[in-house]
Amino acid sequence: MMTDGVPPDRRPDNPGKTMFDTRPYLLMTRPEAAGQRFWQGLPKDTRDGLRLVISPLIETEVTGPLPDLRAYDGVILTSAHAVAAFRALGGHAAGLTCFTVGAATARAATEAGFVALSANGDADDLVRLVCERAAGQRLIHLHGTHTRGDVSVRLTAANVQTDSAPIYDQRALGLSQQAQDVLSGDTPIVVPLFSPRTAALFAAGFRGDAPLFLACMSQAVAAEVASLPAKEVSVASNPDAKAMTATVAPLASRAARFHNRE
Repeated sequence: MMTDGVPPDRRPDNPGKTMFDTRPYLLMTRPEAAGQRFWQGLPKDTRDGLRLVISPLIETEVTGPLPDLRAYDGVILTSAHAVAAFRALGGHAAGLTCFTVGAATARAATEAGFVALSANGDADDLVRLVCERAAGQRLIHLHGTHTRGDVSVRLTAANVQTDSAPIYDQRALGLSQQAQDVLSGDTPIVVPLFSPRTAALFAAGFRGDAPLFLACMSQAVAAEVASLPAKEVSVASNPDAKAMTATVAPLASRAARFHNRE
């Protein structure tokens, strides 16, 4: 999906002169709704200097089954997708404690009725938080079919019995034709990458010569695109949307300056 057209327009002060839009692109690889939310969260001057293309690389599908949570002292949710799947499957939190990696998932979990505690970090921070707050308890990690960090295994080894239950699938998608077209051009492209799997899918699907400016949520994400010929790779200071916004905005400015120098 592209929200800004590629065809030339005409300047209102000089209708006889054809002018091509040379702004860099922002390529969002998240699902449509999440991509739009991130776009709207960028500063207006940043949005004004970019053309948005949305090409999801992962499609989530609720699969279930949802385990009986009455057997557990708490739940671990490591993405907002897990919260959405929980709700779609008819889950009732009823004030159950929920441990999350970041603030966005904690907000979604709170809206679903959980008492959410966020590690505000990565999987390592989550494991530390759970060990501090739930030693000796029995928990369950609700997640997708693709997961990282070995959370349940690590917690069980640390005396926090943690079961694991995939409740949704994350089907890989290819880059859209629009995304392939801009990647084959010579206009700089800013690509925010939010997970190692999405980064790996982008790296595997990339074909083209466009100058890449990559914004990565973590070092683990950056490692998946290390083989790409990027002009710049910036890693967010924290693995959350706020830090990613703070990373993308200046990166977009540098992409525009790079294009103007060419």
